[in-house]
Amino acid sequence: MGAFWRGLERTFFWSYERMSWPYDLMVLAIVLFVMLTPRSWFHDQPVASVSTSSHVELISEDAAGGTRTYRLDATVLPLGKRATQSTPELEREMHDVLGRTVQELEEHTFEVRRIDVARAVDGEALYYDVTVEPQ
Repeated sequence: MGAFWRGLERTFFWSYERMSWPYDLMVLAIVLFVMLTPRSWFHDQPVASVSTSSHVELISEDAAGGTRTYRLDATVLPLGKRATQSTPELEREMHDVLGRTVQELEEHTFEVRRIDVARAVDGEALYYDVTVEPQ
């Protein structure tokens, strides 16, 4: 029984020498855990990246008023930042997304004038119609 506790203690405190079979076995167990653990166990969400531009489209342009309206799919925002009504935080997020993904706005200053949220039956946001005015 003493050998069991000693082995458990050495494993817990990682006191095996490199290149020994217990050390290699622990490293293998860690690598297998990292590679085989499902992402859903940790509620991991993919980060919006270059593919974000495919979720943004120009839907109208008012030359007289100098505004443009873009439709942004709700998936461009992480789950925790999706809002069902216009808030200052949502305006900042939309400004950042549009500034990164719309070529006409990338190097220019613009202001978010209005955000209209389209909701699903369950109340979740489906997409945002964002009206911007270049400065």
